[in-house]
Amino acid sequence: MRRLVLRRRQEPELAGEVAAAAAVSMPVAEPDPAAAAFFDVDNTMMRGASIYHFARGLASRGLFTSKDLMRFAVGQTLFRIRGNENPEHITQAKETALAFVAGLKVEEVVRLGEEIYDEVMAARIWAGTRALAQSHLDTGQRVWLVTATPVELASVIARRLGLTGALGTVAETEHGVYTGRLVGDLLHGPAKAEAVRALARKEGLDLSRCSAYSDSANDLPLLSLVGHAAAINPDAELRDHARANGWEINDYRTGRRATMIGLPIAAGAGALAGGIAAAIALRRHYRSRD
Repeated sequence: MRRLVLRRRQEPELAGEVAAAAAVSMPVAEPDPAAAAFFDVDNTMMRGASIYHFARGLASRGLFTSKDLMRFAVGQTLFRIRGNENPEHITQAKETALAFVAGLKVEEVVRLGEEIYDEVMAARIWAGTRALAQSHLDTGQRVWLVTATPVELASVIARRLGLTGALGTVAETEHGVYTGRLVGDLLHGPAKAEAVRALARKEGLDLSRCSAYSDSANDLPLLSLVGHAAAINPDAELRDHARANGWEINDYRTGRRATMIGLPIAAGAGALAGGIAAAIALRRHYRSRD
């Protein structure tokens, strides 16, 4: 049973330590024990928001209504845009992030996550980012996903990609059933950096030899923590920061797809379901012109 830590701490630090404690790594052949690579998921490893794809898969199975799906998407988008400054939006994001799994068994969510990954998510993996991850694996480095997506779903994605493991938002459970509450906080922004710090202590990593990849300026605390940072499909703020600091930039988007992901409303839409409303609006715009 997962319980809230009683001693008060800064929320990002607590979320990071909880995520690192929940992480389970897979063995690596001929390992380089001091180095690792950390990849954001949404719009970095995967096109779109993994949690939204999962929620949509639940909706198609009758476990989630279309109205709930839209409410979820809007709530997470507001968090992505303004949640860092507004406690009300952070609270709303917490409430909606796990509401759709409250009352479900952990084993059921994992099973559904595997099904939905195969049905919907696998085709949305960016081949270029996957190749970058594989290049780290080929040198014996461990490769971790770091995402605000619930850790069970993040771990499914990591397993399917053959990666080491995943750091994700940790949900409270009782007797193997989700309560709908979080342990700690969302693994977002500074919390990702805290999770990686905690994992580095746990695994004996030298962060100066580690790498991190993200699409979002919200992940600057993580990107600034490691020796090698790279921007993947970056938002405007991250692109500017990467150029100013001489970071590697890789953009696997083209044409309309890049425009959709790069809209201002979707800035940093990598952690949860940011930008969904914008994408829908743009699709309608293009349909009206066809």
